[in-house]
Amino acid sequence: MPQRSSQAPHRVTVIVDAGTNPFEVGVATELFGLPRPELDLTGPLYDVTLCSPAPEVRMNHGFFSMSGLPGLEAVDGAETLIVPGRPDNVVPRGPDVLAAIRRTHARGARVVSFCTGSFALAEAGLLDGRRATTHWMWADAFRELHPKVLLEPDVLFVDEGDVLTAAGSAAALDLGLHIWRSDHGAELANAVSRRLVFAAHRDGGQRQFVERPVPDVPDESLGPLLAWAQERLGEPLTVAALAARAAVSPATLHRRFRTQLGTTPLAWLTGERVALACRLIERGEERLDVVAARSGLGTAANLRARLRRGTGLSPSDYRRRFGPAGGVPSSGGAGR
Repeated sequence: MPQRSSQAPHRVTVIVDAGTNPFEVGVATELFGLPRPELDLTGPLYDVTLCSPAPEVRMNHGFFSMSGLPGLEAVDGAETLIVPGRPDNVVPRGPDVLAAIRRTHARGARVVSFCTGSFALAEAGLLDGRRATTHWMWADAFRELHPKVLLEPDVLFVDEGDVLTAAGSAAALDLGLHIWRSDHGAELANAVSRRLVFAAHRDGGQRQFVERPVPDVPDESLGPLLAWAQERLGEPLTVAALAARAAVSPATLHRRFRTQLGTTPLAWLTGERVALACRLIERGEERLDVVAARSGLGTAANLRARLRRGTGLSPSDYRRRFGPAGGVPSSGGAGR
């Protein structure tokens, strides 16, 4: 049966400033603005508005211009504000843009930057003393301009609750899907990722820049191994078992995970098990020992610890937010 949020769609506003990167505007509209027939909903969960500080804005490199957008007063209705990046990061943003960001954050809305949009958030004073990330190519410039920010230049995204920052342009997709998971659970986020033909879950702590040297053998792809492991998460899989399946040593497997995924085999395996546990809870399984066993997390105590670490919620809180009894959760954000 079609599902629907119990509240009006969550309002998302995107600031399109002069020189904004079109890709990141596209990410915001694709993730939050387009219909989602794959979710079998009777109505949208998000409502997106683009706004601009000028009647007409030229995008990055002048590829095209946008006109007819609402002015910055549109941010006053936003529950989530997204600030995409632009290439001229050392050029200060206009005072009207910074004021719009500040007042949006001050009234309790969620503020998100994609790529070098973090420069604008830092200029607005939202990041001082807080963790944040930006594109790795601009890390040194960011540190020089904003030394009070706790920059983490080697991660995909950082979630500080009310302020979230994504690294590169593609990491905007990772952060957007993370927001879907936080707002509406793993099941709906996975459906969106499948529609995008994009990785369902890359943890924010993974490396931004992953080296991919020419392999010594024709195909060292981890794809077949990952697919094999995902079908057996409830079994007692270990890193040694994964290495044996791949016919390599554990040390070689570790290097391949670091090179191709930017994480370790154990971290990947744990993340997949937590994601499976979330899906089982969303589908109605209430017995924690069963969820722990089927997801490979072993015990209810380990499930509680891993779920809280991965989602910030206990199993009971996660069930209340995303379980079938409540249907699709409200669109007011992830408890912010």
